Amino acid sequence: MFTGIITDVGRVAKLTQEGDLRARISCAYDPEGIDIGASIACNGCCLTVIERGEDMAPWFDVQISAESVSKTNIGDWTDGTRVNLERALKLGDELGGHIVSGHVDGVATVVAMTDEGDSTRVLFDAPEDLAKFIAPKGSVALNGTSLTVNEVDGTRFGVNFIPHTKLATNWDDTKVGDRINLEIDTLARYVARLQEWGN
Repeated sequence: MFTGIITDVGRVAKLTQEGDLRARISCAYDPEGIDIGASIACNGCCLTVIERGEDMAPWFDVQISAESVSKTNIGDWTDGTRVNLERALKLGDELGGHIVSGHVDGVATVVAMTDEGDSTRVLFDAPEDLAKFIAPKGSVALNGTSLTVNEVDGTRFGVNFIPHTKLATNWDDTKVGDRINLEIDTLARYVARLQEWGN
């Protein structure tokens, strides 16, 4: 489990196709503090560490199945891509965002970006089957970042990025047309399921 509060921005150092896709991600985490088998959310996708070390900078390797590549924006990664990182939640940690599973539901697309004062308003287009789970003032995880939805219009929804969020994440790299990992709020999923069951 995660909170959607990004703790580091890593960089894709190497991609290797060897059956599954293997990615090496450089980071600021102490490699001795990363267990083999640990879960790290990479742009919101929960991935398992299979190796770690330190060369010029600390790094960890993850193996990514074809299923994960097809359901996320991992297929867009190239050498040098900056990736939002979050270590798994520990008991007693502060829950600053919302409960995030690291299981990406689909990919949203950035359709517009507008500066409003020091902040940036970003408009996304969500897959039609996921749009019903997105509500004004509700929570979503986008590229692993816990964010509050401002407004919803059909499949489109808007989010406001304050300067701190842009500085502490890879959102400063975002441009119109980018594909963004989307995880809907777990609570919304269960509410929808209960409504279906009652009908």
